[in-house]
Order: sequence, then C-alpha cells, then structure tokens
Amino acid sequence: MLVVGDVVTDVVARHSGPLAPGTDTVAAVRTVPGGAGANVACWAAHEGCADVRLLGRVGRDSAAWHERELTAGGVRPLLVTDPKAPTGTVICLVDGGASAERTFLTDSGASLRLAPEDWSPDLLDGVARLHLSGYLFFSAPSRALVSVVLESARVCGVPVSLDPASAGFLTALGVDRFLGLCSGVDVLLPSRDEACLLTGLSDPAEAAAELSRRFPLVVAKLGGDGALVARSGSVRAHVPAARATPRDTTGAGDAFTGAFLASLLAGSGPGEAARAGCAAGAKAVERVGGRPPTRAPGEESGEGAESEEKESSGAADAWAGR
Repeated sequence: MLVVGDVVTDVVARHSGPLAPGTDTVAAVRTVPGGAGANVACWAAHEGCADVRLLGRVGRDSAAWHERELTAGGVRPLLVTDPKAPTGTVICLVDGGASAERTFLTDSGASLRLAPEDWSPDLLDGVARLHLSGYLFFSAPSRALVSVVLESARVCGVPVSLDPASAGFLTALGVDRFLGLCSGVDVLLPSRDEACLLTGLSDPAEAAAELSRRFPLVVAKLGGDGALVARSGSVRAHVPAARATPRDTTGAGDAFTGAFLASLLAGSGPGEAARAGCAAGAKAVERVGGRPPTRAPGEESGEGAESEEKESSGAADAWAGR
C-alpha cells in the first residue's frame, strides 16, 4: 500500500481543567510524530500490512527524526526534504476529562508543499492500493499533485481510498470543489461531521447513503457510535465501536483508516474491515499521540511510552475513531 499525505510533528498538551485565559493552565506536554497520512501508514503496518510506503514532505529541521520514526513503525518512508519550509506542526489541546476530546492548532508547513514534481508513476510499482490524505486538497501544489496521482492510479488500475481529513478545511475549500477533485476514488472514509458537511444532511446514516451514490464504498466513522458501511445508496452495515477508556483521541480516525485498509487488503469484506478499524480506533484513544506502538521498544513514541501511568478519570466508552 502507498499512502500519500502529511507528516507533521504533534505537540500534545493534555490539560485536566478548562483553559485559563491570561494565565497558566497545568498540562502534560509531549512531542510525538504525527500527520494523518503518516498515522494511517503506521497503523496499516501495525495491523498486518506487510509493505506500506509513505510519500510526504518534511523540513530539514526534523527529516531524519521522522524517517527513523516511520521506519520503526514498519513503514518505508519516501520523504521529500523541503529546502525552505519547516516540517508542519500541530498543537493538540486534549481535554483530560472522560471524553479526551481534542482541538487542533495547525501549521501545515512543508506538508502542503508536496507537488507534482515529487511524483513518479514508478511509485505505484507493486502497489495494490493507494490512499490519499484529505489534507492534500487544501493547498494549490498538493491539489495539483492529487490530479496527477489519480491519473497515474487510473492508468495503472490501482484502487484509491481517501479520508477527507478536516471539516474545517473542507468548509474553507468548498464542498463542490472538493467533490469535483475526487473523481476516481473508490473508498471514501469520512468522519460523521465530514459526511454531513459533504451532503448537507444532518443524519450520518442518510449522509453515508447519499455519498455512496457518488463513491462505490463509503465508510463513515462515528467515534463512540461505531461505523457505517454504505454502498449504492444505502447503509449495508452498522458496526459497533469497541470499548476503551479514552486518554487522547488524536489520530483515532487515522487508526481506523489504517486498520480498515490493511484488513481490506488481506481479503476481508467491508464489514469485517470496519470491525478491525473500530478495534484499532479503541487502541488509539488509550495512547497519547496518533501512532501505534513502534517496533523499537523503549523509544519515546514506542512501547516505552506505554509505561506511563494511564489516567482513569472516566468510565470505559466505545470508540471507533473519527
């Protein structure tokens, strides 16, 4: 599988109470590797996909670190080093309460400077599925790249999946414009908010069904309400979420997507693949950051991070990722 998407540095700040404007708010702060595209790739590798590659763009400031982290996560990094822009940075403000909900402050940096000149059709050699991060649609260079990549996939007969990535950025881009750029996508994996935004419908089941008139397969991620699988204008399955005690919801939707695609590539049907996605989403929310444990125990973003005491301020909830 080849993932084309964003690689960023996440600064995760978990605060236990309301933010206090004009003064200090106590928080636990960690810096971890992130980016929706990179997270999906790592979760796909973690969930059994034997050959996962990632094309992304980073700055010189942290290129070596990100390459090491991706390799440790079982991903073959195909990183372009930007000569001018730094690696993107996202500040993740995570409510330390039972919901562990997050708010993002995003500086996309080099990630949205990925451009057609960074692409070669040879990158699809041996690739059974191409996955695009929706963040590629939110800058002119990477939108141009999407067009080139989709044409290469069409010529090579490689199926394409897409995660819309951000309801906020979708609103700024425009729904019609986004949908017009998606020709050739066979699997769409929106969150609840993204599915509703893309259709103008308030009910996620109706929204998933409507989107499946445009895309052959739609899998809507509903967080604690599980996931919906829709085809040909109707919802075919509602998969329940797995239970978890949320600690940080950052990357839960990426975990779902990575596990779903890995299961799909292994021969599972969409319903079974969605169950694998729900299970991965539950694992993700019990970790800090958007990545699974790495293959290098003891490193900060890997198994060593699991030794930290896990807070248990809330009851177990069901999670699918969103």
